[in-house]
Amino acid sequence: MNEMREVEVAVIGAGQAGLAAAYHLRRTGFEPERDFVVLDHSPGPGGAWQFRWPSLTYGRVHGMHALPGRELTGADPARPSSEVIAEYFTDYEHAFDLRVRRPVDVTAVREGANGRLLVESSDGTWATKALINATGTWDRPFWPRYPGQENFRGRQFHTARYPGPQAFAGLRVVVVGGGASGTQHLLELAPYAAATTWVTRRPPVFREGPFDEDAGRAAVALVEERVRQGLPPKSVVSVTGLPLNDAIRQGLADGVLDRLPMFDRITPDGVEWKDGRRVSADVILWATGFRPTVDHLAPLRLREPGGGIRVEGTRAVVDPRVHLVGYGPSASTIGANRAGRAAVRDIRRLIAEPAGVPAAA
Repeated sequence: MNEMREVEVAVIGAGQAGLAAAYHLRRTGFEPERDFVVLDHSPGPGGAWQFRWPSLTYGRVHGMHALPGRELTGADPARPSSEVIAEYFTDYEHAFDLRVRRPVDVTAVREGANGRLLVESSDGTWATKALINATGTWDRPFWPRYPGQENFRGRQFHTARYPGPQAFAGLRVVVVGGGASGTQHLLELAPYAAATTWVTRRPPVFREGPFDEDAGRAAVALVEERVRQGLPPKSVVSVTGLPLNDAIRQGLADGVLDRLPMFDRITPDGVEWKDGRRVSADVILWATGFRPTVDHLAPLRLREPGGGIRVEGTRAVVDPRVHLVGYGPSASTIGANRAGRAAVRDIRRLIAEPAGVPAAA
């Protein structure tokens, strides 16, 4: 499509961060379709949650924070989280009349005329004064590369396409990754698999005791500092450690969470280390995380030499018209809510101020 339309604000992504931003735009007087537009590439509401594996029930979801203005209540903890949260997001979009356009693929954001940004998409081009990028990470699973990987005769999965524990029945499985997903996968599939092996680049850090607000703020500050320096963001869990709950304790006691250092190469029938140790495997499951989905922003040249986008609050330092929510320190569900509100506040100031005249503090 070649149609060009103008809006004050374009929101890319309708997961937690995008919906939070849209809510605050609506609440502060912006009208959907007239003043702002929300573009989402997914087939339906639910953000990345709609793609989670069926065995991840709502009761096992850690740290799901409600969207602003509408609580999620009465959900059956035994239902798949993909269903529960997709229904919640659907209800939320309707309740606040956010009019999300989907499925829409955004291909590029580039400089336009008269100080506007051009958002090029499968739904046409949108000329906008400000952009809220809320594209998350789910679409960029990180697959490490190791010698011999292409010759492995078994199957390789990433968390993004994890099929559930039954798919590993009777198989020898190597799980790679020391984050929450890696431990969850191990504990879940171990009763089905013939054997499991856990490998990580660094020894896992298990966190004792409650994770209070002070600890949370300290962890977010560490992630925020990387983003401020223009380095690629790390996940919050990388600085918080893994909570030592009953399931983790049992896994440690049973030997399921006996960790080995990262292997050095992949063989046709398994993995091996430089010291000669070998483990046979039918499956390698890469629980190695995700990277921010920001390639469509490449024409704006926002990346720093360190590989990340330098951000102050939610605002890209190189271009104050661009806000990244759900990026780095705001990647948690509660962080995304706060970032959406902060981005809208800054954008209102940006739009209100005359060209070249800074707004009052």
